[in-house]
Amino acid sequence: MVDVHGAVAEGFEPVREAFVRNFEERGERGAAVALYRDGRKVVDLWAGSADGDEDGGGGAPWAQDTAQVVRSATKGVAAACLLLLHQRGQLDLDAPVGTYWPEFKAAGKERVTFRDALAHRAGVPALDTPLAPARAQDGVSGPRALAAQAPFWAPGTDHGYHAQTYSWLIGELVQRASGGRPIGRYVAEEIARPLGLDLWIGLPAGEERRVGRIAAVQTPPPPAAAGLRARPKRNVTEAYDDPSSLTRRAFGAIDPLPDENDPGYHAAQLAASGGIATARSLARFYAALIGEVEGPGARLFAPATLTSARTPESEGPDRVLVVNTRFGLGFMLHGPAAPLLSPGSFGHPGRGGSLGFADPGEGVAFGYVTNGMQKNVTADPRAQALVRAVRECLR
Repeated sequence: MVDVHGAVAEGFEPVREAFVRNFEERGERGAAVALYRDGRKVVDLWAGSADGDEDGGGGAPWAQDTAQVVRSATKGVAAACLLLLHQRGQLDLDAPVGTYWPEFKAAGKERVTFRDALAHRAGVPALDTPLAPARAQDGVSGPRALAAQAPFWAPGTDHGYHAQTYSWLIGELVQRASGGRPIGRYVAEEIARPLGLDLWIGLPAGEERRVGRIAAVQTPPPPAAAGLRARPKRNVTEAYDDPSSLTRRAFGAIDPLPDENDPGYHAAQLAASGGIATARSLARFYAALIGEVEGPGARLFAPATLTSARTPESEGPDRVLVVNTRFGLGFMLHGPAAPLLSPGSFGHPGRGGSLGFADPGEGVAFGYVTNGMQKNVTADPRAQALVRAVRECLR
């Protein structure tokens, strides 16, 4: 039996039960989950091993302050930076990116807008020549390569998940629109410090000791179905296995893939995938997007910004993820590819497990982080089990 730490408020016991079952039935190694309801923390749980060991019980235990790389859950935090700049009158979402970043206008990208960039419609989900990790992380080579890249489709006419290039696209735009502040500094000064969050894009060296070690784990097979179901013609895993596919090229814009346990990776300001957070901070971040929260800080999004963030901008077949996806301005919206709490939910999963989202109608904000990375892109079974438990608590 896994030793679970933390607390749940009365009525949210099913979340704890689902959290325990993730260790017993779904291959969990080390993880944490947190939930806010109407600005108040009602779930804060952690368990397992911070070292990602096989049985979740050995090595260094997951502590109350253990933080974790959250992969693409970082994208929601990065998107919030641009939306805050827009909210404060520092950029126009419908302005061309080239207004702030003249070099980006090359190769037919002169009409790409901030709105296109946030909604994965910019047409540059991959690079003709992938970057080695050191160049991808240096803060200069990525934006330079992306500015020179010809689009894979006419920008603004279609959408495809910018899995890695989102780091350089959004990171560079935040820096240019904010008067020169790198995105990691912007997150620290405008989001993390005011709200008291353990959340970083670019980890300070003094916090390295807190980061859980990522380990790849097998995804347990699903229970046998009562009947046969039609198998999709192609899913994202199959597309990724095809070296010629746009899927593989998008996820492989950094090649070879960086070591996510390397302190150098943790320090890099990769807005697409390099964020590090605790579950409670991820949940608190989303709680502050939709309302006031207990403790330090204030609401981040004005009502109009919140509406913009979760208004559909891109819907339908995704050129990279090869399924139907739905995006608002930088946030994934509830749907089959990214099941959240309800149709009004918005947030972002991280490949391999992590998930953060908010549901304004229910007043709910959710954060889940794990170091047991499974082969899931948007609908991890452990995260989904926790979301189902939250839904049960709200009935």
